[in-house]
Amino acid sequence: MNTNIKVEAFLQEIRAHRGELFPIVARLRDMVLAAGPSITEEVKYGGLLFSSGQSFCGVFPYKFHVTLEFSQGAALTDPHGLLSGGGKYRRHIKLETVQDIETRRVADYVAQAREAADS
Repeated sequence: MNTNIKVEAFLQEIRAHRGELFPIVARLRDMVLAAGPSITEEVKYGGLLFSSGQSFCGVFPYKFHVTLEFSQGAALTDPHGLLSGGGKYRRHIKLETVQDIETRRVADYVAQAREAADS
């Protein structure tokens, strides 16, 4: 099954079974794909994984929220104090509404993670 078909199937599954989370997933996906040229996506680990040379973030729906996970999040600057997680590499931002995407300045973190992946 090709990647685009898998992504569409994943999105349809979210829309059908977790409809309240679909707008968050769709907005995050659009934002990440618009963050730079040559960004690819694939369904992996139960979410959408994005790469630009190397994997830099992923969107993962849960029962009541969506997380935006950063592969090398521990190396990102966190001027807004929003990154969670204590692992060696990964950090995430938990989102419960579409408005959280703007109020938590997600675009700033996505841009920083993508730039790090490209360097």
